[in-house]
Amino acid sequence: MLLLAHAAFGDAIEVATVNHGLRAEALEECALVMAACRTRDIKCAQLDVQLESGNIQTRARQARYAALLQWAEERNLSAIATAHHADDQAETFLMRLNRGSGLQGLSAIRAQRLMPGATVPIIRPLLGFRRNELRDLVQQTGEPFADDPSNDDARFDRVRMRQRLAKTDWIDPVAIAQSARHLEESETTLAAIGRDHFLSNARREEGRIILPYLDWIDTNARMIILAAEELGCSLSYGDVMDVLKNTLVDVSKANIGGVLIEKRELSWRVSQEPPRRGSQVAKPDQSED
Repeated sequence: MLLLAHAAFGDAIEVATVNHGLRAEALEECALVMAACRTRDIKCAQLDVQLESGNIQTRARQARYAALLQWAEERNLSAIATAHHADDQAETFLMRLNRGSGLQGLSAIRAQRLMPGATVPIIRPLLGFRRNELRDLVQQTGEPFADDPSNDDARFDRVRMRQRLAKTDWIDPVAIAQSARHLEESETTLAAIGRDHFLSNARREEGRIILPYLDWIDTNARMIILAAEELGCSLSYGDVMDVLKNTLVDVSKANIGGVLIEKRELSWRVSQEPPRRGSQVAKPDQSED
């Protein structure tokens, strides 16, 4: 990524390398990146992060993006470019397919994404390239590079998927990445439809937002999420879909994530959750994206 970005944009770029503090070699790897930047007169920052307890890869990703977004906003940068490639995309797609993800999850790694609360988008310009292509490019330049041993650690689900893909020559990661891109386009379209319906039809009344009841469950879910955001709450698409498909089939109201969703004959009513007194509580599902 560094070599390609520098070739395309020269000294208009800046680089950040993240030290997760998980391995002693991490400091040496950060120093390798900083040395490459000094050679090219590129501004480079080392971002040291501390991980909370829990899933290591998940916590590392959360801490990494939080640090990168803060750095990019402070530096007034226009975007953060990461080096995710087609093999990363195929691994993510198949992992989510294996756990029954919906459209949002199967969109996998987005080519461009603005994370909640962020002002700088994340872009992934290398999703159409294979891992080996990029590795060969670096080797041809003679630039030194480091291999992260966690990429071969079979304790992680992603690594096990990577190893299985390597043994399955009839699966084309580039084709899978293309399918994920098509699904992302569909997801973007459905999100726009939901937003249009919300902006055109939402009514505010006595602390709640009233929405039309539509035959399209996807649009209903997206309108409810936008209503919750206006009320200062954050709901995941997976949680809301679970409530609409399961809980609100047999009852007329459900509480989820601090939000009360009421189903009327021709409308939804969304408000902040009142103090609980035996009301129906929806069991949250895991977010897909």
